[in-house]
Amino acid sequence: MPTPAQGTSVPPQLPDGGADSGYGHPGYGAPGQPGAVYGHPPAYPQDSAQPPAGQWLQYDPWATPGSQVLGVPLSQVGEPPRRRGRFGPLVAGAVLLALVAGGVGGGIGAYIERNGGINRVELEQAPRENRDRAPDSVAGIAAKAVPGVVTLHVNGGGEQGTGTGFVLDGQGHILTNNHVVDPAGDGGSIRVTFSGGETVRASLVGKDSGYDLAVVKVTGVSGLTPLPLGNSDNVRVGDPVVAIGAPFDLQNTVTSGIISAKDRPITAGGDKGDGSDVSYVDALQTDAPINPGNSGGPLVDTTARVIGINSAIRAADTGPGTEGQSGSIGLGFAIPINQGKRVAEELINTGRATHPVIGVSLDMKYTGDGARVGGKSKDGTPSVVPGGPSAKAGVRPGDVITAVDGRRVHSGEELIVKIRAHRPGDRLKLTLVREGKERTVTVTLGTSGDD
Repeated sequence: MPTPAQGTSVPPQLPDGGADSGYGHPGYGAPGQPGAVYGHPPAYPQDSAQPPAGQWLQYDPWATPGSQVLGVPLSQVGEPPRRRGRFGPLVAGAVLLALVAGGVGGGIGAYIERNGGINRVELEQAPRENRDRAPDSVAGIAAKAVPGVVTLHVNGGGEQGTGTGFVLDGQGHILTNNHVVDPAGDGGSIRVTFSGGETVRASLVGKDSGYDLAVVKVTGVSGLTPLPLGNSDNVRVGDPVVAIGAPFDLQNTVTSGIISAKDRPITAGGDKGDGSDVSYVDALQTDAPINPGNSGGPLVDTTARVIGINSAIRAADTGPGTEGQSGSIGLGFAIPINQGKRVAEELINTGRATHPVIGVSLDMKYTGDGARVGGKSKDGTPSVVPGGPSAKAGVRPGDVITAVDGRRVHSGEELIVKIRAHRPGDRLKLTLVREGKERTVTVTLGTSGDD
C-alpha cells in the first residue's frame, strides 16, 4: 500500500461547509493540475443575469464564493432604468427564457463534468461473497493450519535469523529446527510471533543437532492452536501437501505441492567442521516451494495434520552469475513427523534426545557401494564396539553393509540416516558382504546420548 505523503495541503472549504468534489485528496494528489481551483474570476459577465439565489451555486465549480449578487437582477445593479417599449414584455420574456435555459444548461454541464459524462463507463464485477472453501482445498487447509504456525526471530553471538515453528500443545511447546535457534547460543534471545501478530519471548527447552530439531516454550499466551500430528508412514508419493512458514521473513506464507519422493537420505549442517553439527534425515521430498525462513515450519496433508518439518532445500548450483541465489528450485526436504514426534517428546521430558546406534565405526572415506566398517576408530579403539549391538550380531571389521531391512544403502551417510530413522530397541536386518559373500544379520539398536 503506498504511504500517504505528509503535509499535503487540503483545499479550503466552501462557506456553506461543502467540500471540493474529491480533488486534492490528502497524500495521493489531485488528478490534473495540483489543487482544486478556488478564487477563480466570476463565471458570469457583469452585464448578464446571475442565477437565482442558491439555485446553481452548489453546481458551479468555478464560481468564487461571495462574488455573485444573489436575489437582485443584474440590470438593477449599476445601470440606469431603461425605457420600456411595446415589445418590452416579449423581450423580457425572451431574456428570462434564455437565462433559464442557460442556467439549466450550466447545471447539466457541471453535473456531467463532476460525474464523468452521460455515458459513464461502469464495469461489471462479481458481488462480494462470504462462503467457506472446501476443507481439503489449499485455502481450507490454510485456514485450519495457519493459526498454529509461528515465526521465530533469533539473536545472539553477533548473529540473527528468522525461522518457523508450530504449536505442539496447550502448554506452549513449539517445535522448530535446531539450526533456527542455534544462533541464540546460551545468552541470546528467541522471540515468537503468532499468526495474529502477537510477539512474546520464548525459552529453549532442548535441541538436538543430529536430528536438527529443537523445542522452545512460551508462557502467558492464551488461545494457543496446537496442530494435530499425522503419521508419516501413511504418506505416499504424489500426495498433495501444503507448506506454511515465513520465507524471507514473510509471515503466514502458504505454498502447495506434492510429495515427490520418500526416504530420501540427506545430510545438512557441518558448518563447525568437526561433524558435530551434521544432521542425518531420512526425508520426505516435496516440490512445494520452500525458501530460507521456512525452516521448522509444518508440512501438512489435506486434513491439515503435520506430516513433516520443513528443514532443507536443494539450492541452484553456484557458478558465474549465481552468487547469493538460494531460492526454491522445487527440491525441498522435510523431517518425517514420526521421527519429529519422538525427538520432541524426549526434548520436552528430558531436555535431550537419544540416538539409535549399531555399535560400529564406519570408514567414511570408502568410495565403493555400501558402508564399510572401519578397521579401527579414530581414537584407536576397536571399530566394532565389544558387547555392542553389531558385535552381538556377528558384524566384523571390514564388512560392507549394503542394505537395512532390504533397503539399499550406498554410503556411510546413508547407513546413518537409515539407522537414525528408527528408535533405540528396534530390531533391524542388515545385509552385508564379507570376503565376497553376502549374508544377513539381525541387530537390536542400542542408545547413544547426544554429547
